[in-house]
Amino acid sequence: MASASSRDREDALASFAANNHSQSSSPITVADPLALYSEPSGSAPGSFQNEDLLLGAGGGGDGGGDAEFFGFSRPEFRQAQLAGTVQFYKRHVFLCYKNPKVWPPRIEAAEFDRLPRLLSAAVVVRKNDMRNETRLTICEGHDGTETSNGDVLIFPDMIRYRRLTHFDVDTFVEEVLVKDGEWLPGAPESLNGFYVFVCSHGSRDRRCGVCGPALVSRFREEIELHGLHGKVTVSPCSHVGGHDYAGNVIIFGPDFSGAISGHWYGYVSPEDVPILLEQHIEQGKIVDWLWRGQMGLSEDAQKKLHEQRFQLEGDITVNKGKEPTGTWVDGSRTDVFETPVEVMACCQGNGSSSCCQQPLLSERTDEKVVKSASGRKTNKKLPRTKSGKGVGARKVCSMPTWLESWEREDTYAALAVVFAAVSVGVAYSCYKQL
Repeated sequence: MASASSRDREDALASFAANNHSQSSSPITVADPLALYSEPSGSAPGSFQNEDLLLGAGGGGDGGGDAEFFGFSRPEFRQAQLAGTVQFYKRHVFLCYKNPKVWPPRIEAAEFDRLPRLLSAAVVVRKNDMRNETRLTICEGHDGTETSNGDVLIFPDMIRYRRLTHFDVDTFVEEVLVKDGEWLPGAPESLNGFYVFVCSHGSRDRRCGVCGPALVSRFREEIELHGLHGKVTVSPCSHVGGHDYAGNVIIFGPDFSGAISGHWYGYVSPEDVPILLEQHIEQGKIVDWLWRGQMGLSEDAQKKLHEQRFQLEGDITVNKGKEPTGTWVDGSRTDVFETPVEVMACCQGNGSSSCCQQPLLSERTDEKVVKSASGRKTNKKLPRTKSGKGVGARKVCSMPTWLESWEREDTYAALAVVFAAVSVGVAYSCYKQL
């Protein structure tokens, strides 16, 4: 039985190498058409791949040429629609293994990196037996840390298994991914807080090699500045699909209802990192203008949810670090910060809250938060600007006030109660006079 399983796994690996097909957001995928690296056959025997080979090819480098053509200022940056670019899946498995500098372009097929090769092949063989559509991605591993080599992180389960070896692959896949049970002798450990993964697979695509490391560094800096050390963990990861959307970021953690969600962001630049930490992680709001999609939703559902959030009432201009334009309100100068695209940050999850169901009135003005020269915040009705590639307003979902949620039927019911009480009082008064 074991030999048959091994043959199936090796057949799956050979088929993958020959056909190069799988889900676009799994590391066992077709290379992006714009990937610019050659693909060496594997790592050095029993060890890490030659770093000089990868770095010499431009993997992970951020030199002048790479930064200009493959970084955040590349010509095609932020030129494509993001919402709906995540294929449907329900479970994400991350194998901690070495680091991006030594990952070959196809680490899941590298001859001498047996653990990721055998695990990815086993997932392919058993994927039809799994109740949950599963994706496998490699993330950075360092022995003696929270993500040691061989550790496996599973979302949305928020669990970790320690020190998986290539000898354990078949049993692990069978017990955990197929039967949804526990792997013994290993025991699952609970994960807490938020986990951020940044595609930094430079040997697969130079855009990820340039953008990824810069984003990881900025995340780590901002995590310290925001006092989120121990609450937010960031890690480089291998190919997740959509090279042209680099920087690609995935955030796993509790949403506004406490359920674990996984949200994908694209075209993320270092300047966007504080916004993701403040809005998505600290406030539980989707940063919609960078949002690619969500684990557990189909592409169509992602697009529909994105459009629904864009039709919420309650537009608030938020400072994105751009230069303010002067405006005069009530005789004093105010600063309204302009942003390059119209965006919205709203409720995480499936949009079932009342906040995410408020329709947009076609003809109205928006309540915009403006800041006066003295630092005082002022609410003032300002004309709405249409979205576009130029100046727009970033939206933040605001909850309706008590008066706005008071329906006409409620008014009639209240009046009926008042009239009934008056009638009873008058009748009782007349009765006493008899």
